[in-house]
Amino acid sequence: MKNLKTYLNKLYLTFDLKFLSPDPLEVVHQFKKMDNQPYKFVINFNPKKDARVFDGFIHRFNSGRDIACLVYFAKQMIERNGSIGEFFLKGYNPGDANIKNALVNFSERALSLDSSAIYSDIVCAGKKELPGNAGVRFFFPSPKDGSPCKRLNLYLRWMVRNGDSLDFGLWKDIQPCKLVIPLDTHIARISQNIGLTKRKSPDWKMAEEITENLKILDPEDPVKYDFAICRLGILEHCSKRKDFKKCEACLIKKICVL
Repeated sequence: MKNLKTYLNKLYLTFDLKFLSPDPLEVVHQFKKMDNQPYKFVINFNPKKDARVFDGFIHRFNSGRDIACLVYFAKQMIERNGSIGEFFLKGYNPGDANIKNALVNFSERALSLDSSAIYSDIVCAGKKELPGNAGVRFFFPSPKDGSPCKRLNLYLRWMVRNGDSLDFGLWKDIQPCKLVIPLDTHIARISQNIGLTKRKSPDWKMAEEITENLKILDPEDPVKYDFAICRLGILEHCSKRKDFKKCEACLIKKICVL
């Protein structure tokens, strides 16, 4: 573990804010002076009138209607608890080992919010429950179903971590040590190559195993390594198969089994 920590710390210090593109966090960093405009849009959002602004939007599994519902959910969270963070904290227990139970609770409560104005054409007669095939469900997975919850864990990293210039640390009531790494294909593959996990399936259990091993390296802030490890894959510095040129230049080649 000593060698692993040495090389991962070097990787962490190398991949800083200069390597932000094309991370989605790049978009958030553009709003240093937001003048409350995104917030105003959300709290003034009228699902019957404003949902049309997303007409024509399609990305992977989601349509504009799903984005409209996501915005409407955010509005309801703010109306109920003052902020999305406070809504999340209603299901958070500081005594839990990690964020798992809070994520389960958050997704369940989010998906119970009113969506009838958005999905009115597929709501069963007389019922206000969110339809089973509503695309907004994709944004609220649950560890209970085995999902690694990559996007939610990434959002939590942004909101909770404050140890460097990457993340924002706006949510003060959750300790960074409770976070779980945002597991994607890059993190899963590289973590297997450097011994952070023995699991084969990129699920919640793998995310927990990787995080627990990273806690050995940094008990207070284990997911600080997420951005740097992910850069190796996203920037194509690490190939799925051994590539002599890339491997020779890799900062963690001495701890990789590839």
